[in-house]
Amino acid sequence: MTLGRWMLIFAAAAAALLAAAGPGARFGVWDFRLGFQMIQWSFFAALAVAGLTLVFLFIKRFRYTSGGSLTAALILAVGSASIPYMFYQKASSLPRIHDITTDTQNVPEFVEIAALRTEATNPVAYPGDEVAQKQRAAYPQIDSLRVEASAGEVFEQALIVARQLDWSIVAQSPDTGRIEAFDTTFWFGFVDDVVIRIRQAENETVVDVRSKSRVGVSDVGKNAARIEQFLAALAQRLDR
Repeated sequence: MTLGRWMLIFAAAAAALLAAAGPGARFGVWDFRLGFQMIQWSFFAALAVAGLTLVFLFIKRFRYTSGGSLTAALILAVGSASIPYMFYQKASSLPRIHDITTDTQNVPEFVEIAALRTEATNPVAYPGDEVAQKQRAAYPQIDSLRVEASAGEVFEQALIVARQLDWSIVAQSPDTGRIEAFDTTFWFGFVDDVVIRIRQAENETVVDVRSKSRVGVSDVGKNAARIEQFLAALAQRLDR
């Protein structure tokens, strides 16, 4: 077997390790911490393959190897290394928090969902002002949505949006304006809980959302992105 084909096999192995990390954790084959470790292993393996392949491509005494296989190995290795690199770059640029809310002073509370978090490593209670300060610095755009519509109409539209986003509805209370749900991330299958609070305030309706991860220290911006996506979709429906 040529050297190029060996490099291609090693690059494919690194890619397979990366691809399996999330689904294995999602379906309970291994713990998510091992999944993160697998991503790290795949990154260093892909870097090694990319480096060696570059050397083999440019050193004349390896001209007898398959250039096509080496090039394919290089592309696959660089692609495999770039995904965890971008992930960790994003993670390092964001605060290590996992509880995001549009109202850090009067935080929406989980009621029905609290019973589902008995095995969660992150407690249901809001962490406090330190996290609030980090959130405001990292995500200044996260704020309450204020609309000129009745609380009842907003509640109905909020429920529709939550279902369109494929959230699992746990509780809905039109009387108190509270919707509780959870969302499951695509790759690792992390479960994040969401509570939506809708209340009438003078001539407007105020919508607040809180999204909190059950496990992990950093959410890599997922909870903030989820809140933004929900509020944008809700505002669009109410503007129609």
